[in-house]
Amino acid sequence: MTQSALGRLRRFWLDVHLWLGVGLFVVLVPLGVSGAFLVWHDQIDAAIHPHRFAVSEGDTTLAASAYLDAARKAYGDRAVVTQLRLPQEAGDPVIASGRVKGPPPAAGQRPRSLTAWIDPATGKVLDVADTRDEVINIMHRLHGSLLITAPGLGRKIVGWLGWAMSLSCLTGLWLWWPRNNRVVKGLRWRRSPSTMNNLHHMFGFWVLIPLLLVSLTGVYISFPETSRKVFGVAPRVESPARGGQPKGAPRGPNNASPLAAPNLPIDMAVAAAMAEKPGARLSAISLPTEGKRPSWRIQFAGEGHVLPVSVQVSDADGAIVSGRGGPGQPDPVSRWMRKTHDAQDTPFIWQVLVFLTGVAPLLLGVTGTVMWLRRRSRRAHLKALQSGTAG
Repeated sequence: MTQSALGRLRRFWLDVHLWLGVGLFVVLVPLGVSGAFLVWHDQIDAAIHPHRFAVSEGDTTLAASAYLDAARKAYGDRAVVTQLRLPQEAGDPVIASGRVKGPPPAAGQRPRSLTAWIDPATGKVLDVADTRDEVINIMHRLHGSLLITAPGLGRKIVGWLGWAMSLSCLTGLWLWWPRNNRVVKGLRWRRSPSTMNNLHHMFGFWVLIPLLLVSLTGVYISFPETSRKVFGVAPRVESPARGGQPKGAPRGPNNASPLAAPNLPIDMAVAAAMAEKPGARLSAISLPTEGKRPSWRIQFAGEGHVLPVSVQVSDADGAIVSGRGGPGQPDPVSRWMRKTHDAQDTPFIWQVLVFLTGVAPLLLGVTGTVMWLRRRSRRAHLKALQSGTAG
């Protein structure tokens, strides 16, 4: 390829890179900053609400029925308990989720919920709150849908922004690459007389691979059905326990109407599931919801490379409905994508890198905008000089 052709191609990719960075700056920055915030959302939540995590010392736990009774008393007539999440680490409370009573939500909307934090050793309720308007959940909605309320629209926009950021990474690498192919010299700080240019080139290069990974995994999460087809992953199957919903109603365990009075005691449901998975560590209990065959869903935590598993127990007779591989089981590809994107349960170094990818749009956007404005100023100045000389 001739030098003139390379120059034109470079100018083209430079224009693409600049317009992606400058044109999408307003939406990429809140998306990135919220993602950086959520890397350590549990620690931040504990710092904001320390009383919710003021549990008794030791690893004593009670029967599941004690936590269910405590949550029901705390909710009173306001909500119906839908799930209990058991402590997975020392210092964690039991967390109960409840669906606020009232008319069913509109299609595509999630119902309002209450959360209760319970001391695992004593069953004491530490706090009850609707967390929807708290900072953690606002950050989750901002990162997942840019706070757009139209069902599915915000998530798709976030997915396309992930593609845009991926393209920005690749064009940035093309523009960073030294023209003489001397890559080692390209890593020098004093590559340019401008501090802004050096900061943009250096930070952009070192954050490139993590930022590209986070962007592409975000695309996978935003377009789950298409992504599963591309990767050959079987589509998720709706659980029989969630059946009986109106056509067009939102799916998921939080959207199905909970049974007002389950037939099977919770401790019996847990015992049946634990007999199916002896030695497994209990992580969550989802109470039965309305449908053709209401069932309890008992979740067990995965250890090491073993995926979490769920056992469904019929609310009618305590029979096992489904075990490993049943509806709602996570597939390895989607789990890896989510884990890589969120940096949850990953080494600390990856958490730091994902945090840096969150602040990258802000830093690269500001430095890139300054570089662009300076470039325009130089061009205008040169054009004025040329006009003056010609005159």
